[in-house]
Amino acid sequence: MSTLFLTGGTSAREDAMRLFRAFKGWGCDKQAVIEILTHRDATQRAEIQREYYAMYSEDILRRLESELSGDLETAVLLWMPDPATRDAMIIKKALGNGLNYATEVNDLKCATEVICSRTPSQIQMVKQIYFSKYHVQLEHDIENHTSGDHKKVLVGSAQTAGPGFKSMLLLAYVSPPFEESLLVNKQIAESDAHALYKAGEKRFGTDEKTVIWIFTERSRAHLAEVATLYKNMYGNSLQKAVKKETSGLFEFALLTILQCAQNPAKYFAKLLHKAMKGLGTDEKTLTRVIVTRTEIDMQYIKAEYMKKYEKPLYDAVHSETSGNYRAFLLELLGPRI
Repeated sequence: MSTLFLTGGTSAREDAMRLFRAFKGWGCDKQAVIEILTHRDATQRAEIQREYYAMYSEDILRRLESELSGDLETAVLLWMPDPATRDAMIIKKALGNGLNYATEVNDLKCATEVICSRTPSQIQMVKQIYFSKYHVQLEHDIENHTSGDHKKVLVGSAQTAGPGFKSMLLLAYVSPPFEESLLVNKQIAESDAHALYKAGEKRFGTDEKTVIWIFTERSRAHLAEVATLYKNMYGNSLQKAVKKETSGLFEFALLTILQCAQNPAKYFAKLLHKAMKGLGTDEKTLTRVIVTRTEIDMQYIKAEYMKKYEKPLYDAVHSETSGNYRAFLLELLGPRI
């Protein structure tokens, strides 16, 4: 968790009162909202919500929605829940969108990023909240919202596997067993590296079933070791092999799993850089990554960003955003270095 958060200071009741005053009158004191909410952790934010409702008989989320707008509104509302609830909400919105093809691909990419970048224990928590909040299993929504060509690119090959088959990538990734051991058996890792080579670069076409099995059944520590051994054994990185042998959302999912197994902070640093690269800014990705990682590993992401791009993440966000939206994100990021 970021050192940004206050451990003492005002009570939830005092925060609720300050927020109520910020909402009163003509216009909203957005700076006060930013100052309060960005310095409260998930537990404190939940306490503020309860106190606000108890005192004013109003859902503070609805009030924030009515008082804010644009990218700031999106960022603040995404920030309010705890990390697991937030992930469940992001996935549900992405899987539940039934718009045109391009939008669906972007939404499915978002759902894939969130699912495949989380640890097994995080996924387990998200699944519990997902069912509690939406009264449907996450696996059920993956089945129902990834059909046809989307299912092929998102969850793997549909040539030999009917809907719901365990080898499909996302379904396999969110299903037990949840392997999270830090212990690695080098002999098994070598066997897996050889199996991946045989499944991809050594043959014509790709044995997707084998690839999916190794990428979803093995722990992060094990997969990272497999990647190291693959490079030593065959002279080519596993990441390059995945790019060569797969495509589309299937490739994106495998690379997300692999890169987060090796160095999740570096993965998110690259994602943030891509969101701000070139003309225009991908505010949706920028907001999602900063908000979802602030309470997880933002200090490591900032370090990786500085190492790779020789520029503080703080400066990059400052140059690509503006106004209260910029102020909110920079408060979440914390100190410039």
